[in-house]
Amino acid sequence: MQSAQRTTLIAQVTGQLRAEISAGRWAVGTKIPPEPKLAELTGTGRNTVREAVQALVHAGMLERRQGRGTFVVASSELTGVFSRHLARAHRRDVLELRQALDVQAASLAAQRRDRDDIDELTRLVAARRAAAQSADSVRYAAADLALHRGVVSASHNPLYLEFYDSLSGVFEHAIHTHVASDAPNYDAEHEELVNAVIDGDADRATTAARCFLGAMIKLSV
Repeated sequence: MQSAQRTTLIAQVTGQLRAEISAGRWAVGTKIPPEPKLAELTGTGRNTVREAVQALVHAGMLERRQGRGTFVVASSELTGVFSRHLARAHRRDVLELRQALDVQAASLAAQRRDRDDIDELTRLVAARRAAAQSADSVRYAAADLALHRGVVSASHNPLYLEFYDSLSGVFEHAIHTHVASDAPNYDAEHEELVNAVIDGDADRATTAARCFLGAMIKLSV
């Protein structure tokens, strides 16, 4: 009986944590609170919280990152399953999916960006530039992904952004692999992408996005 009660309690806590993610209170890409805080939030012990978190890791909604904590990688178990599937995909296939998403996002962003988007993209491209000059490949991969997400956000299509966020873990891993291989960083092309979006030039924006992603695909073959 005690075992059945504990199983039920873990399921309840798992549901609470899932609800926080689904409601957007813990957004994709963000780190969830540490175990003590989660125990306080749910009114349960740390062991129960740990098992509930592990259940969501198995479901593909959370991901443990060594030395950094546990992050939200999908807003639902469906997108989590899709992300896990992509994690096993060939790098070229992932890049081709990224190209399709990023090129269209670049076009939409150039047409729809507002003043806040311009300020944010200016900040993100500067952060990427600074990260590129450091020896920290993890920082650089995160800055690169943040810039691409910023372009998607500037498209002002919430479904597009949610889908992109659900794949952020897969994309970040692909970026990190690219950086670690000493392949070109396409810094000038990223600067051109941002400038084109800011200028409202959809043709230039799509050309820039297609250019460096196409080159990355060729390198991955």
